[in-house]
Amino acid sequence: MTYQLYYWPTIQGRGEFVRLALEEAGAAYEDVGRRGDGADFGAVAEVLERAGVAEVPFAPPVLEADGRLISQTASILLYLGRRHGLAPSDEAGELWANQLQLCVTDWVVEIHDTHHPLGPSLYYEEQTAEAARRAAVFRQDRLPKWLGYFEQVLAANPAGDAYLVGDALSHVDLSVFQVVAGLRYAFPRAMVALEPDYPRVVALHDRVAARPAIAAYLDSSRRIPFTEEGIFRHYPALDGEP
Repeated sequence: MTYQLYYWPTIQGRGEFVRLALEEAGAAYEDVGRRGDGADFGAVAEVLERAGVAEVPFAPPVLEADGRLISQTASILLYLGRRHGLAPSDEAGELWANQLQLCVTDWVVEIHDTHHPLGPSLYYEEQTAEAARRAAVFRQDRLPKWLGYFEQVLAANPAGDAYLVGDALSHVDLSVFQVVAGLRYAFPRAMVALEPDYPRVVALHDRVAARPAIAAYLDSSRRIPFTEEGIFRHYPALDGEP
């Protein structure tokens, strides 16, 4: 089976968390919005309005699998984790991985809201004062709290601190890798200052980046670069630059 992934073709966004899982699993998938050499926004929009679908998705990412449409990043990763060995096989472990994935979802919302604190209907340039205030609180309070939480989870893992859940890679390890990579792009000054305090999280990022399938993906054209249109945006003023 070839999965169909529906996500906006010019940004990493929330779709990147799904792409990383598919790449690590070696799964066959079509990134529908990036068909050919173009950017097919229409195909992505179409899946949100597909006739005859009772469980209509609210927004991308959407994964089409086995004739079903699965949306919401954490739900997609729950499905892929079970199907491709990217989550523990026991119920308790699977639920713990899903709980951590939902924490990542909350973390990503906070990161996005540093540059859009008044909402996505306004451009960043229309809310720069509010964004500067929100980003300062994020850098000083929320970012250390989130990094500290995942550092604590790694330290407390009975199977060792190599992975967040058990003794093997799971979808949540891939997602935390993506968040750290994105934070390094969006808040380079803040991350340089904070990373020494969270060595396990940094080591997890590096461990994931070195995995053969992920390393090959990161070095390929399939990996969309970070830009100022996605979740992780580098605005110097929000990183505390004078």
